Amino acid sequence: MAAMEADWPSGKSTGWHSHPRGQLLYAIQGVMVVQLAAGSWVVPPNRALWIAAGLEHNVTMSGDVKMRTVYIDAIALGVLPEKVCVMNISTLLRELIVAAVRVPLDYIDDSRHGRLMRLIVDELQTSDILPLHLPIPTDSRLSFICNSLIKIPADSATAAQWAQKLGVTAKTVHRLFLKETGMTFSQWRQQARLLFALRQIANGEKIIDVAFDCGYASQSAFSAMFKSHFGVSPSVFYSSASQQR
Repeated sequence: MAAMEADWPSGKSTGWHSHPRGQLLYAIQGVMVVQLAAGSWVVPPNRALWIAAGLEHNVTMSGDVKMRTVYIDAIALGVLPEKVCVMNISTLLRELIVAAVRVPLDYIDDSRHGRLMRLIVDELQTSDILPLHLPIPTDSRLSFICNSLIKIPADSATAAQWAQKLGVTAKTVHRLFLKETGMTFSQWRQQARLLFALRQIANGEKIIDVAFDCGYASQSAFSAMFKSHFGVSPSVFYSSASQQR
């Protein structure tokens, strides 16, 4: 295991790359949008993205990002998820990751540094996995719909209306969404809006403006949707993150 830190300005991207070990990608400040072949993930404060070894990915920063990341030989340890996923980061795990940045690369397993690193793995095993993934379909018809909704999250066209544009039936659209993304059309659109909202709020946009940009008629309706996913309102979600910095 090894840990490192890097600070990135808003809007910057890492470029496509991969690592020989698994990567726990975490930031104590800012939101990261991570692209992989299977789709995109949004990683807000108090969350981390687990990326398996060898997977090419690109990270784009929303807001100034203070990245703290841990590289783990998951094959040797055999205890971490096989798939890419967003994980909850507790206060304890956050402090362990921050401390791990100061651990030398040649640390001894049977030492304080070694125990600190093993405790990170122990905490990861008990961390909740969160639904912050937006799968990107390969079917060209669905890609047209999804790319349009990513560009304009407020678009309220129904599946039937999209089907008419594509010259297929609404049943075909619904079937393809389930097959290609594992979500219904409405679930995918709501997820796209949620991830768009996370990026916009991280960039300092007012919650009421974000609500309208996501197609909600009021801030309260948007906040109710947000709370149903995260258990707290948008303002509390980000203020709790900054209180830990």
